[in-house]
Amino acid sequence: MKWAKSWYLSDVILLALIGIFFGAIFMGTNYVYDVLTAALSPIGLGGLANELLLGLWCMPGMLAGYMLRLKGSATLGELLAATVEMFFGGQWGIATLISGIVQGFGAELGYIVTRYKHYDWLGLTASAATTTIVTFGWDLARNGYYKLQLWLLILYFVVRFISMFVFGGLLTRLITDMLDRSHVLKSSHSN
Repeated sequence: MKWAKSWYLSDVILLALIGIFFGAIFMGTNYVYDVLTAALSPIGLGGLANELLLGLWCMPGMLAGYMLRLKGSATLGELLAATVEMFFGGQWGIATLISGIVQGFGAELGYIVTRYKHYDWLGLTASAATTTIVTFGWDLARNGYYKLQLWLLILYFVVRFISMFVFGGLLTRLITDMLDRSHVLKSSHSN
């Protein structure tokens, strides 16, 4: 697949499907988040639940960017998934939209850094890294991570990057390769 310069109806439909699919998944992972937080809190690591799951929560942006290869698709994919989660009654309400924008921009930034030319491991790793940095910066300000001890900040950052790379890198590549081999993603885009 090559980078396309314009959007087609099939791209919009695929983006909507990604948003709906992940919005529904997010509803289930909200419960997993609550259980993980409760399980890790007695040992003082309740916040680690967020780090473990954040890669999954940021996956729609990275997947949309990698799969569609269109400017803005990562941001829109993440925002659509957040919107669906909000409408399904997600526990964070309308604040989910802000997270969707921040996470989507983080994913998009990886493709911006690579000038929308690397839809390979470099692009996926860049997207995972920029999403980790942007969302971590957001959590430093919004969730008071700046108050944490240094060892805990480092642990959270490393776990977050691993989560981003596993979900946004490995799984995104695996899913896209499988869809490509099955000719589901047979692109009509030509340059």
